[in-house]
Amino acid sequence: MLGLVTVPEALSMAKVKGLDLVEIAPQAAPPVCRIMDYGKFLYELHKRDHEAKKHQKQIHIKEIKFRPKISIHDYGFKIKHVHRFLEEGDKVKITVLLRGRERSRPELGLKVLNRVLGDTLDAGRQDGDTRRQDWSVSALLVPTKAGGKDAKVKVPSGGPEKVQGHGQEENNPQQGV
Repeated sequence: MLGLVTVPEALSMAKVKGLDLVEIAPQAAPPVCRIMDYGKFLYELHKRDHEAKKHQKQIHIKEIKFRPKISIHDYGFKIKHVHRFLEEGDKVKITVLLRGRERSRPELGLKVLNRVLGDTLDAGRQDGDTRRQDWSVSALLVPTKAGGKDAKVKVPSGGPEKVQGHGQEENNPQQGV
């Protein structure tokens, strides 16, 4: 703290020490300056930003593709992957592909998509609207917060009885999904 010093005097003091005169608060009256090594300051600022980036969680979007005529085993296998991705904190894009004559009946794709959304209520929720294209129906799932000090645990609105009911529908052989 040198107090009030004229600009030429401050520049000469910085030059004698081999450092730079850096303006810290130009809005203040009078402006506040500091004598420092500006290159070292920028290096430490860059290093601090790099360390902060290193500790951030990267969120990836994983895509799982279904078909309207998927078998029960394949469906269960893919649902396990969806649950694993959501638990790891990744977003999951669910795509139901429609081919050939299936394109004229997009409600079959919506039926499978709604079933997937119902079976993943405990791990994630839908983000945005369902997207319908000529050849597919898709939705984006995001994980619900499950840990941390600010997280709120989300319970499915139907309770455990309603969630278990989805698994019982898979054993019905007359169901054409």
